[in-house]
Amino acid sequence: MATNYRQLTINGLWKNNPALVQLLGLCPLLAVTASVVNALSLGIASMLVLIGSNFAVSLFRNFIPAAVRLPIYVMIIAALVTSIELAMQALTYELYLILGIFIPLIVTNCIIMGRAEAFAAKNTLAASVYDGFIMGLGFTIVLVLLGAIREILGAGTLFADMHLLFGPAAQSWKIVIISDYVGFLFAILPPGAFVGLGLLIASKNWLDQSIDRRNSAKNNQPEKIDLQPLKSE
Repeated sequence: MATNYRQLTINGLWKNNPALVQLLGLCPLLAVTASVVNALSLGIASMLVLIGSNFAVSLFRNFIPAAVRLPIYVMIIAALVTSIELAMQALTYELYLILGIFIPLIVTNCIIMGRAEAFAAKNTLAASVYDGFIMGLGFTIVLVLLGAIREILGAGTLFADMHLLFGPAAQSWKIVIISDYVGFLFAILPPGAFVGLGLLIASKNWLDQSIDRRNSAKNNQPEKIDLQPLKSE
């Protein structure tokens, strides 16, 4: 059966977005999205683990006994997360200290285990890798959106401290949205994350309902009948 990559893309980014529809991985999503750099870092780490785990599970799916498949999936995911954690310690140590326990907690992220069990274990290698990428991208986009909203409301800036992820060249990326801003503390606290995520989910649901109503109205329109008399030859 041919893989519908267009449908995978729509599902990962919109219709079945892990954060907005499946509501998975909410613990790190709400905890580290106080700024764009934190959100982007965790999103990239989660995406790499998703791609790697889907790749490994799909590659060995015919050799993994069904009785022990879940423990094996956990071992694969844990090995990938450990590799990402060591790489962050070596390359972005300050950022690793900021994210703290939430990097190892990627092991318990239900998105990764869910895609390994529901998709990678049943599909081809190429389709599984693409599914991991697009699901990770959808999750990362929501992380960054929420991080941007909270950073703007909480500090009046955008893309602050991006040098922690991209190096000294990114120090000039910081944008001051509101100068001399005292900050809105609620936005960078956990309750602010809940409210921000709720607004994103509500916005998506409202947009989906608007599209459905528009399509329904279009489908219910009566067909136009041409009543003009035929011209005689």
